[in-house]
Amino acid sequence: MPELRGLNIQDGNENRPKASFQLISEYENALSPSPARKSSEGLGFKVVKKKGHRLDGPQLENFPNEVLTHILSHLPAASLSAVSTVSRRFYSLVTTPHAWRTAFSRFFPGQDAIEVPVVTNRRGSDLEAREQLRSETRLFTRLTALASWRSEYILRTRLLRSLGRGKPAQIAPGHGASSRTNSAANNANAVVTYSSQLFATVNHIHAVFGSGKKSPRFIHGTDETGTACTSDPNIGKIDNWGLSDPQALPQFSELFIGDQPYGEGDGPAGLPNTMDVSQPYGMIYGEGFPGGQAYFRSSEEMRGRFLSQPSDITAPEAGIPKVPGLVEAISAVWIAKSSSVPLMTDGLVGIVTGSTLGVVTAYSLGADTTSGRRITKGQMTAKWVLSPGVPIISIKVDDSYNAKRKASARVWAVALNALGEVYYLTETPSSALLDAKVEENEFGRHAWVTGRTAYWNLAEPSRRVAREDPYHEAEIHGSYSPRSSSKNQRLSKAQIIAETIEIEKFLGYRPAHFRKLCEGWDMRRRLEVDFAGDDGNGAGEALFVIKCGIVESEAAEIRRYTRWKSEQASLDEYPLPKTPPMASRTTTMASLFGGGTVISPPRTSSPDRSQRASIFGGSATITPARMSSPEPNTPGSPVRASTALVEEWRSSILSLKNHPNIEITTTAIDTSTYALLTVEEDPLRTVNGNSNFSSPFATPSDLDTSSSTHIPGHRARFLAVGTKTGSVIMWNMRGPQSNNPSIVNDLHPLRTIYTDSPEISCLAVSALYLVHGGNDGLVQTWDPLASTLQPIRTLNSRFSSRARRRLVQAQASIFGVGINLYAAGAIAIDPDPTVLRGMVSLGTHLRYWSYSSSAADQYQSKKRRVRRGERGSNGASDRFTSTGRGALMDYIATEQDELKKEKLRRSREDARLQNRFGVGLGGLSEEEAIRYAEMVSAEAFQKEEEERRTSDMGYLGDINESSTSQSAWSSSATVTPASSPPKYKPDSDFESDLEEAIRLSLLDGVDEGGRSPKASGSGEYDIPITYKQSGKKSKRSPSASPSTSRNRKGKGKGEGSRKTEVAADDLDYALQLSLAEE
Repeated sequence: MPELRGLNIQDGNENRPKASFQLISEYENALSPSPARKSSEGLGFKVVKKKGHRLDGPQLENFPNEVLTHILSHLPAASLSAVSTVSRRFYSLVTTPHAWRTAFSRFFPGQDAIEVPVVTNRRGSDLEAREQLRSETRLFTRLTALASWRSEYILRTRLLRSLGRGKPAQIAPGHGASSRTNSAANNANAVVTYSSQLFATVNHIHAVFGSGKKSPRFIHGTDETGTACTSDPNIGKIDNWGLSDPQALPQFSELFIGDQPYGEGDGPAGLPNTMDVSQPYGMIYGEGFPGGQAYFRSSEEMRGRFLSQPSDITAPEAGIPKVPGLVEAISAVWIAKSSSVPLMTDGLVGIVTGSTLGVVTAYSLGADTTSGRRITKGQMTAKWVLSPGVPIISIKVDDSYNAKRKASARVWAVALNALGEVYYLTETPSSALLDAKVEENEFGRHAWVTGRTAYWNLAEPSRRVAREDPYHEAEIHGSYSPRSSSKNQRLSKAQIIAETIEIEKFLGYRPAHFRKLCEGWDMRRRLEVDFAGDDGNGAGEALFVIKCGIVESEAAEIRRYTRWKSEQASLDEYPLPKTPPMASRTTTMASLFGGGTVISPPRTSSPDRSQRASIFGGSATITPARMSSPEPNTPGSPVRASTALVEEWRSSILSLKNHPNIEITTTAIDTSTYALLTVEEDPLRTVNGNSNFSSPFATPSDLDTSSSTHIPGHRARFLAVGTKTGSVIMWNMRGPQSNNPSIVNDLHPLRTIYTDSPEISCLAVSALYLVHGGNDGLVQTWDPLASTLQPIRTLNSRFSSRARRRLVQAQASIFGVGINLYAAGAIAIDPDPTVLRGMVSLGTHLRYWSYSSSAADQYQSKKRRVRRGERGSNGASDRFTSTGRGALMDYIATEQDELKKEKLRRSREDARLQNRFGVGLGGLSEEEAIRYAEMVSAEAFQKEEEERRTSDMGYLGDINESSTSQSAWSSSATVTPASSPPKYKPDSDFESDLEEAIRLSLLDGVDEGGRSPKASGSGEYDIPITYKQSGKKSKRSPSASPSTSRNRKGKGKGEGSRKTEVAADDLDYALQLSLAEE
């Protein structure tokens, strides 16, 4: 085994006496504290001098595993993986989760990155204590389904490196890239900026990020003018949807000039208009002035509509109060972002609005009922009165609501009012619309009836607090408020009428009345909900009420209310007293201000008693029918069926002690994919970790992943708030709870980020990084786990100093900033943390970024990393940049396409020539084909020369033969022309042979009298033909036999007349042949 080499210290001067100044220096150094180290560095080593030979030093095999793990944790991920091949001991150490968890904690300090105050103690005992108490726990949301500490360490480091590098993601062409010049994919730009064509700051963005090659789609709107539009970032253009809608809705400050908003005046409550957008379904806009309505525009329609609010309906016996519509304004809106809620509610709930009178209304996005009836878009389906007279300022609905959560009776809708009260729904409404039992003119009445099928519960710790009234001047106690009851409470008709009249009375009160009786009136509170929080017993949802601290007299505060189910103490030791049976049963009211809801086991009690509950949110005993579908037992959190569970609310305060007198300007929560899963839905916790998910990063020996201690990040979820001083504070939404419901515990921040922006205007959080946007236009990404204290990447730099100076001047003026066209208005990022893309609005412009995460993809696919070639080599892939060679990618692709088309054209031309002329037969090259053509041409020329010589020699021979042997022709009785050669010849020689045969027949078939041999035969063709020679009138007897002169030398006619006779004989012979064929 190798040994560790220490310092080579010579001991020769060890016994020499030391000087006095050296002794003094050593004494002072001993008293002084050791140099301070960063808290993230953890424990350190001190090198001491050891006597003896170097070979007697410590051996590596003698080191304990804890020390080796600590040493190996300093290695990067790649080196730590490679160490496993050194020895078996290293392999056993590296393949355990502890080694990777230690390395992860060292690279990502997390909450240990918070700055520690400067130590004033000389000996540094506080600093040493801080180092000893250094936490190894890291809280975060994991990146993959079946994650391990190894996978988180490797993936996070690689993804953060990819984000900092800023290489653009390669988008497949043809997906949203319709033109080469406007396509972000073809231009290879990581960031695309284009105008939204809106007239005010865009402060609402929602996106549907497609998976794979599907292009993302965005919708963005401004609540200043009530307009919204959609766009495709790959094209960088705005769609026509939303731009043709002529609606320009007014604001409260424009109609009620001089009145104070947010219910601070003596009149009815009013506030700026509210908006919510959804890419699949459209937009909803609420008018915040008295008499305002909700305006809805579907994503499938070019024009919007006002949602009907029939306020003239009143029926006290049916629980329908009269709502004064002239003083009612829309103060909160919500529209579905996915199909989960409309599907789970049978299409009844797709839009939810809250009014300044405490009325909550649900509308449908359109659905087909089982009876064949159609629920139209924007139709009112349910209505409730939660807090009459007190405005509903925020509404949150679970967009991941599914059948399992519905069966477990989990919270799926939450509403917050101006006094800080939180109401929640665990049941879904049922309507007669699904059975086609409602007339079209009774939709308003039917909405109230449907609302009584689902009851809004009140989180008791958030109940309004009454002001001190020592003289009891108030008619009604300030903590009391009626609200709509449920059918399950089985109230009598008289009780329903009394409840309705009381609700109408509270609807007539102005905000000044509630400010006088109750404490904590604030219409600018914020609400955040963790619907996926879980305690292992079918509950655990956390509701966060954020007081922003805008009013100087009230400090900022963040309070968490957690729905918790705990075991009830057994009552077996306390027997119930025996009481005589009652002769008559009287209807009794439950407690008005009772505690939480009690879930009791099955017992022999009457149905009326078991289902009776408080009208106004008191204690309710839930029957076994309600707990018939409890959450199934999961590993690590067993639930005994025989155990009674008490439903209670536990409170916590998110500490702001280190940030006094701050003002919260914006909030955001982690919306990553695996942050939205409950324990029942978590792949690492269901069926002992067996699921359809697979991970290439799992540690080989990491077998027990069902325990919460083995889940990387401990299922944490981030909550971030931005302040007016430019800082971002982060907490864990699922922090520890107090064991006693009556005790409020504190949760300390995990990370505080100090940005360069003067004020935080928007935030977005994912499992990997945080994005902040400032009012000066600065947009940066940060690591929540503090692997670096500096921003990872700047997505948009701040505007010019002149613009920042104007912002400071506007803030100092009495009119304020108004519409800030420099600020970042809204941010939307991909819920998949391994995909580095998102969008931010900068005034009226939109800025979309999409960075490549190929480093993580290469590791995930287990492929060898492609090495880049030498500088100047064309074999390696290009690094895309906005300038230089990367900017020529479009032109290179075009040239390649043209070369491909040219090659195809040439191949088609070669094929045509080959079929027509035989060019290119045998696979010959161009030079070989030319040489072959030359050879064939020379051979053909030589053959033609030989044939020409042969024909000339035969012509001369025939002339001599005809002039010397005429007796041979005259001795025969019948003379026939020379026949063609016995063998067939090629077509190229056929014409020349034919001409030769005709010439020979013309020379041999003529006698001295100028007649053809047919005429001098035995009279086979006895046809009288008269020949007339030119220039003569003599006639020849047709019956005369032809003259056969024995000697041609004695002919007495001229040469010219003989030629004429030969031609006449040929014509005569041809005519005879034609007549014979007929």
